[in-house]
Formats: sequence, structure tokens, C-alpha cells
Amino acid sequence: MAYADEVFLNNCQLIMHAGYLEKDPNQRARWPDGSVAYTQHYFGLTNRYDLEHEFPALTLRPTPMKNCIDELLWIWQKRSVSVADLRSRIWDAWQDESGTIGKAYGYQLAQTASYPEGEFNQVDRIRYLLRHQPLSRRMVATMYIPSDLHEMQLYPCAWSLTLQVTNGRLNAVLNQRSQDMLVANNWNVFQYAILLHLFAREADLEVGELLHVIADAHIYDRHFELVEELISRPAYPAPMLWINPDKKDFYDFCVDDFRLEDYRHGPAMKQIPVAI
Repeated sequence: MAYADEVFLNNCQLIMHAGYLEKDPNQRARWPDGSVAYTQHYFGLTNRYDLEHEFPALTLRPTPMKNCIDELLWIWQKRSVSVADLRSRIWDAWQDESGTIGKAYGYQLAQTASYPEGEFNQVDRIRYLLRHQPLSRRMVATMYIPSDLHEMQLYPCAWSLTLQVTNGRLNAVLNQRSQDMLVANNWNVFQYAILLHLFAREADLEVGELLHVIADAHIYDRHFELVEELISRPAYPAPMLWINPDKKDFYDFCVDDFRLEDYRHGPAMKQIPVAI
């Protein structure tokens, strides 16, 4: 069993058996038909993934790798908010009349600030520090900006990343205020594991630990049976991550520069309802 499967299964069982079923009809999230999306939720999950040991790809079902990485690059590399720039349709329900997600995610990472060394956006400041001051404790990117929240189509879920180097290994803390476990858990873990690999590659570092902190981890009511099905499935060993060895610069990478080798997994789950 892949370690990502073990973590996912433990999280789901904790939420289902020790979590709280929120039945308040004033909850924000709704199903596409307009009915309330009730949740079974658990406050405060923390998961560690040692990326040097294993790449965290779920095997109970496939993670759609290309769409997953495409969204990661859309946010962190392109710093785009245009839904048309994505190869998938995952942001369609949240786009505004101009086809963007407002001042969310990539917009915030593109914002610049002045430092003694010059002007940097949030991503390039991290890249600079990794190259020139790798022991810095100030390698932080944040996307939860109170003054801009009213101009975001959706408040950021994964909202901050803190990087730290120990003994030549690059570690990260990903903070997430809210997570739909079935739809988004392995998607986010997969993405930020890739991001950590990219930052480490460019800075000539080894990958270390990804620490994933989730404030509100929840399973929606219409997902209960689907989660139970996943729990009953067989799991497989973790795949190996291949990254194009001819590339190093963060901005040179594209979706086709990654693949999972020996990736055995269960069948995909079709038409999972998404609360919006």
C-alpha cells in the first residue's frame, strides 16, 4: 500500500467515526441543484509525507496527473486567473463574467514587494532565497489577503506555503483552511509535492518532508457512499516520479515533463458531485 493511501484512509476513517455531522441549513456550500451540502468534518489534521522516500500518489483511484500539474503551473508558474488558460474545467463554476477567478491564487502570487535585493513577486522571492539564503526562515508565500477577499470568486483553500532547508533537504508546510477530502485531498498533496520537487531541483537541493495542515477536513453527505467504496478497495505500491532531467529552471517546466512510472491504481470514480 502506498503511504498516500494509508494517510487518506486514516483521515477518512477519523472524519467518519470521530468527526461531527454539521446539519445547520445555513452552511454556505450547496449542491448544483441548490440543496445544502452537509458535511461530516474534523478539525485539525496534520499529515507528513517524506518525499525522499516515496511520491504521494493515491493508488485507490488515479490522480489525473496532467490536469493536476496544469493547475499547479497555472497558479505558481503562470500566475494566471483566467479560466481559459486551464486545460480542465475545474474552475468553471467559480469564474466571473470576465472569465477569471478574481484576485485569487495566481493573482496574489504575482504581487510584488520591495526588498534590499530588489523587487520580487512571491514566487521569485522564494526562488531567490533558496539560491542565495537557503537557511532563511522567511520563505513564505501567502494567498489569503483580507483586503482582496471580496474580489475573489472563492477564498483560497490552500492558502500558504512555508519552506525550510535542513541538511540540504527542502521541506515545506502547506496550510489549508478547508478541504473536501474526496475531491481535493490527494490532488493538493500531489500538486505541492511536485512544487517542492521543482523548487528543490532549481536550488540543487534534495526533497524532504511535505507537512500538510488542514483546519477543516470534511466529507460531504453525497460522498459518504463513495468514500466507503474507496475504503473497501485494494491498494498498490507507490509509483516512481519521473521529471525531465534536462530541465532545471522553474519556468521551463510544462505538463509533459512529468510522469509516474509503475503506477498501478484502481478505477476512476466518474461524476463525483462537487459542492460549490
